[in-house]
Amino acid sequence: MGDYILGIWDGHDAGAALVHGTQVIFAINEERLSRRKLEIKFPERSIKACLSAAGLTPQDISTVAVSTYDPAKTLARLFPATKEEYYLIRRRKKYPSFFTTLKKKCKYKITEFQGNAITRRISVRALSSELRRLGLSDTEVIMVNHHRCHAATAAFFSGRTSCLVVTLDGIGDGLSGTVSSMTSGAVKPIAEISGKDSLGIFFEHVTNLLNMRELEDEGKVMALACYAYPVPDADNPLLDLMQVHGLSVRSRYSTLTLYDVLKKILWRYPSEQFAYMAQRTLEVKISELMSNAMHATGQTDIALAGGVFSNIKVNMCVRKLPSVRSCFVFPHMGDGGLALGAAAWVNYLKNNVTAYTFHDVYWGPAYSNDDLERAARTSGFHYRFCEHPEQEAADLIAAGNIVFWFQDRMEYGPRALGNRSILALPGSRKIKDILNLQLKMRVWYQPFCPSLLEEEAPRLLEDADGVPNHFMTMGYKVRESMYQQLEGVMGIDGSCRPQMVGDAEPRFKKLLEAVRARTGLGAVLNTSFNIHGEPLVCSPDDALRTMRLTGNPFLFLGNYFIYR
Repeated sequence: MGDYILGIWDGHDAGAALVHGTQVIFAINEERLSRRKLEIKFPERSIKACLSAAGLTPQDISTVAVSTYDPAKTLARLFPATKEEYYLIRRRKKYPSFFTTLKKKCKYKITEFQGNAITRRISVRALSSELRRLGLSDTEVIMVNHHRCHAATAAFFSGRTSCLVVTLDGIGDGLSGTVSSMTSGAVKPIAEISGKDSLGIFFEHVTNLLNMRELEDEGKVMALACYAYPVPDADNPLLDLMQVHGLSVRSRYSTLTLYDVLKKILWRYPSEQFAYMAQRTLEVKISELMSNAMHATGQTDIALAGGVFSNIKVNMCVRKLPSVRSCFVFPHMGDGGLALGAAAWVNYLKNNVTAYTFHDVYWGPAYSNDDLERAARTSGFHYRFCEHPEQEAADLIAAGNIVFWFQDRMEYGPRALGNRSILALPGSRKIKDILNLQLKMRVWYQPFCPSLLEEEAPRLLEDADGVPNHFMTMGYKVRESMYQQLEGVMGIDGSCRPQMVGDAEPRFKKLLEAVRARTGLGAVLNTSFNIHGEPLVCSPDDALRTMRLTGNPFLFLGNYFIYR
């Protein structure tokens, strides 16, 4: 099986992952432990959590895989205060001065350069110093290209031995995307897309110009786009800014000039129309790139990763292309998945592991029954043990209540998939408004998502294709006859982002079956268990804090029912 390999990412949404043979032993992002959303600091807590969960000491780790060694990332490792400043400005925690704006422009230019032997050496030295502080002093540190990490997660978790592998994001190691072909488990790069021609940065600019946070609020842009009257492609000026030629993308302008051009265009349109034109541009250009890649390789099974593929409408367009036979999106598609990608790539190089045991993404911390009982006992709320929490939760949900649901191991990735979830009826506009205005405090136009039983998908979704999507990575169309029953979990255009629940999630499946027995519909509204702007809850204490802050009366901690 080979040695344990520890993967690390120390940038935007930092984290760590531990793999052994074909198993993911543990994976977590630093934000869940530091409680700062999309944490950018060195993932010290995540590394310790990986070792603790596996019962390992630092001396048991001989190989550490780390993502990204371009000049910009290398400088950030040498001068960590610079990335902290960028983090605060990007998250609107600090107002940018003229000097910081100038530095951001410089950062855009520096990120366009690829890593080399010098930046690799400097990064290894800086990282080795951090690792020694944690007792990892005799480890081999292997740097892995940013997009190779994304490609590893897409390819090796796709369930395929041969497929087309495409990565797209903002920028990393000087690239904004790659096209590769996996044949019999071997991944062969075919094409690279320069960071100067980034579809991801194009959409980041749009997000920023709409007064939203880049690298965080792109989903809001996608949601806002649904509220515009469609603009004919011939009248969409954004379509002309990015061109696809074969397997390459070309921007008409430099990264910085593109921002100014988009700003001038925004002045002529309402915000929702600008969002629509940007979303449409992304869909058209990526569909064109995918069609070209399938034609070039002859492969019609597609595996995708990179932050651009957090856009479920884009993914839906790709899935519906006539030539596509299957489409897999790695659940932690953004930079938060780079730690696992780095570990998976090095595991491939060292041990020829090209496929992982992959049924779910519950790779985070779990808490013992004693831990849960202690938390319930000291919470200050009423509590009791219940033998079948899924039945009692279903009673509350069917009666129109909102339930906080905390079970087993935490999810890896941005989606709550039934272990750290807030659950409610899927057809209630009133509940949707309560969640938006009181509990989650989100923008009104951003829809919630449904979790539904696999067998319910054909009844509820008009484009269900018989391939269950377990990880909320894809958009689907709700059947018009089911609009009323799913009103709280679909967009104004009738689309939704479902989790289809099967045997890999036994307790959550039982809950959905119990809800169906009471309501006739095996589906619930499922949103992440957190306050908007905070990370997903990780520990029982996090869950109880959220209960206190929101005033919601019902929480299930494992088998313990906590109530006001």
